[in-house]
Amino acid sequence: MTAIKHTLQREVFLPSEERLIAVVHVTKEGKKKKASFLCAAVTTEKPVTATIYQVKKQDKGDVFKKKASWPIRQLKVFDAKFTNKEVPEFDVHFDKVYRWVASSITEKNAFILSLWKLSQTYVVQKPEFMNIQPGFLEESIAGTEVEHAVHQTEDIGLVQESDWKALSPKEESDVELMMSQCEYAISNAELFVEQLSKDLSVLDGANIHSIMGSEDQVLELMLLLDTGLQQATRIEQKLDEYEQKIQSVKDLMDIMKDKDALINVRNKNHQRLLEELSSLVHKLDLDHSHVKVLLNADLCSQNGIFQCSQAAKALLKCSTADIHPSMEKMTAVQEQQKRFEKLKATFAKQLSHHLNNLFIHQGNEMGGGTLTLYSQELKLPQHTKCHRELLPYSDLMSWLKAVDNDSFLKLRKVYTTSLNKLYDREVKEFMELIKQGISMSRSDRKGSLVAGTLGHQSSKSANNSSSSSSLNKSFDSRGRSSSQGVGDVDDSRSPDGESAGRKKFDQMFEHILSELGPWCLAEQEFCVRFFNLTAEDDKSHTSSAAVSAGGDESASDGPWMMMHGSKAQTAKQRQISEEVRQMMGELFPILESELMNFEAFGNALDSRNCLYMLVRMGNHVSKAQDTGSFLSKAYGNCTVQMKRNFDNFIKMQMAAMREFKASKKSKVGIIPFVNSFEDFARQAEGIFKASERRSFLDKAYKDLIAVIFSEVKRVSQESQKTPPEVVQFENYHHLFAVLSQLKIVSLEAQRKDAKQMYQEWQQAYVTVYLGQPMEKVHIFFDGIESKLAAGIRTEEVGYQLQFSKQELRKVIKEYTGREVKKGLEQLYKRVEKHLCEEENLLQVVWHSMQDEFLKQYKYFESMIGKCYPDSGITFEFSIADLLGYFSDIAQSH
Repeated sequence: MTAIKHTLQREVFLPSEERLIAVVHVTKEGKKKKASFLCAAVTTEKPVTATIYQVKKQDKGDVFKKKASWPIRQLKVFDAKFTNKEVPEFDVHFDKVYRWVASSITEKNAFILSLWKLSQTYVVQKPEFMNIQPGFLEESIAGTEVEHAVHQTEDIGLVQESDWKALSPKEESDVELMMSQCEYAISNAELFVEQLSKDLSVLDGANIHSIMGSEDQVLELMLLLDTGLQQATRIEQKLDEYEQKIQSVKDLMDIMKDKDALINVRNKNHQRLLEELSSLVHKLDLDHSHVKVLLNADLCSQNGIFQCSQAAKALLKCSTADIHPSMEKMTAVQEQQKRFEKLKATFAKQLSHHLNNLFIHQGNEMGGGTLTLYSQELKLPQHTKCHRELLPYSDLMSWLKAVDNDSFLKLRKVYTTSLNKLYDREVKEFMELIKQGISMSRSDRKGSLVAGTLGHQSSKSANNSSSSSSLNKSFDSRGRSSSQGVGDVDDSRSPDGESAGRKKFDQMFEHILSELGPWCLAEQEFCVRFFNLTAEDDKSHTSSAAVSAGGDESASDGPWMMMHGSKAQTAKQRQISEEVRQMMGELFPILESELMNFEAFGNALDSRNCLYMLVRMGNHVSKAQDTGSFLSKAYGNCTVQMKRNFDNFIKMQMAAMREFKASKKSKVGIIPFVNSFEDFARQAEGIFKASERRSFLDKAYKDLIAVIFSEVKRVSQESQKTPPEVVQFENYHHLFAVLSQLKIVSLEAQRKDAKQMYQEWQQAYVTVYLGQPMEKVHIFFDGIESKLAAGIRTEEVGYQLQFSKQELRKVIKEYTGREVKKGLEQLYKRVEKHLCEEENLLQVVWHSMQDEFLKQYKYFESMIGKCYPDSGITFEFSIADLLGYFSDIAQSH
């Protein structure tokens, strides 16, 4: 325990300038918790105060820390619980009773004695020590006094034992002076001591005589000392009285100090309670005017709707106020909240009933022939008036969503149910009008509804544009996306009817997308604002834009341009949640299916319409600012289907190429599917120009070219009237010319391949059909070549019997100029019969044959010069004659 006491003094009490008096190791009664120490300590500075501390060792490390403290003046009762025997338990009464169990009875008794002494010394209102062992405190007091006396006796003995002190420097100097005055002080110490004794006796006698002479003065001095002692005793008594009075005042001041602290705490608590109550009252205080507005709701006028919105917001703020859970148990708070709930239920019922009737009424009112008014202009009807009438209720709808989500969902269901049938009918009729217009245009019926409408729109747009495309400009004048007309392509090879029909279809399809986009997005913007489906707080901008959109219901700008002005275009678009897409799907359940039906309709009219639709729809999807919206998803699904149709169209083209059969009765010429590819490529290049779907076309090009290459070879082998070499080089030449004109980057490798194939098959044709025009000459010189290869020298060839000069002259004589020209004329007629006029390659092939003939002629001359030098043997005709033959034949035909 001594080591623990030393450690506590050093680590806990010394830093706070306190001195540890007593310590006892205790635990809580009835609980098995970590042990602690009860310590009694006093301050080292005056005024001295005594305090009882509970000290515990922390869980991490061997560090002691004060957990609780009680001033000793607050001690009321100390119960040692002694009955017949001593026990380690004891109770300490402060503001409440603390029950402890000491580790040993000895530590408990020592702590009780120290605590009793401290209370007797430093406390005015002494605590009560009860159930103490009889005589324990008295014995302790007596033992303390005896111990104190023994300590005093021991101290006196120690003083007596330690009476001798060392000489001071002055005393040493006096002794040295005295010894210097006596000659034998060192040599004869006994005589020196005897002399000093005699001197001391003389001095003592003189002193005695002096004292006896001053006896009266001594008596007088003694009387003065007695009087002084009496005065000092009276002063001490007075000081003791004053000290007792001051001590009582000090105790009273300490008590007043504690009471003052309690009063301050109470005042602070009262102040905080007042502030909390004031805040609570402010939060739950709903103005009477708001209550009156909610009970007598006016939901028909603009002012009444505004007042209801303000009152509903105030009610929601009060009902959702942040209140401490303990205050929610107050009766007044519970009653006020019940009142709010009742008021919310009453107003929510009125609001739901009013909006339910309004939705049904507007659905019926808008269904009364609105499309008929717009059908003459081929436009979808605008619902701006309906939106403008409903938008003032948007704040109330937000409030209803917060307080009664079930009623909110029911109202939303009523809205979608009331309007989806109307929207379905409008979409179907609009699409049907477009289909009728396209069909009537294809049938060339004058005075049709669609033709008149487009002419009317063209005349209107002519005032604002100098472009020649009136239809596209009519779209521009209405503020919609005016993408470049993909139908403006070179269709010179297609019949005029087909080209005009495709352009008409492209324009009408763009018109459909341009109408559906703003129409659907305007409804979506309204639903997002009205039904509070936004993910971020941009209601103010949407509301103002929507109100502005209703300024002119019949204006061609419509709500789309007003609600998406310059600010909306530059601002970052918010992401539309799945809830918005679900609601738009309920409002427009057939929009996607109608687009799919129209797509099938277009493909049935002309299979190449899939190119226009793919590009148009792709442009609208890529320009969509919000890729997560309902319309973007619908367009995306349609784009996927259009891509499938495009792939099917390409597959059909490739299948048609594979199924093509060459005619057995006529020459082949340019194969129809090669011409068809040219038409397709020219049209597709115009359609896909600057399109983001260009990669689809490039892939289709490569697939088609690969099939063309393989099928041209097959057709050439199947041909009976035309040599396969002619079929191949004519078609490859045509394909090379088309690819060179179109300059398709992705087909540059195929263009080079077509050129190479064309040249190779043309050379093969020339080689095969020109053959050996002077056959016997060829045979003769082939024999010479074999002899040379066998090792015979060129100058020895003429001495061979079969290769003599006479034999050479005989062979050459058979081929006169007239015979050669006649053979060339027959060859020209045969080539002319093989080639088609469409490609105009006759002169090219004839020139190649001329080059080949001249090559053979030069070879013969060179061999004659080597093997028969100075023989003078030559052909009857020269190179100039041959060139003349070829030129005359070409000009004569």
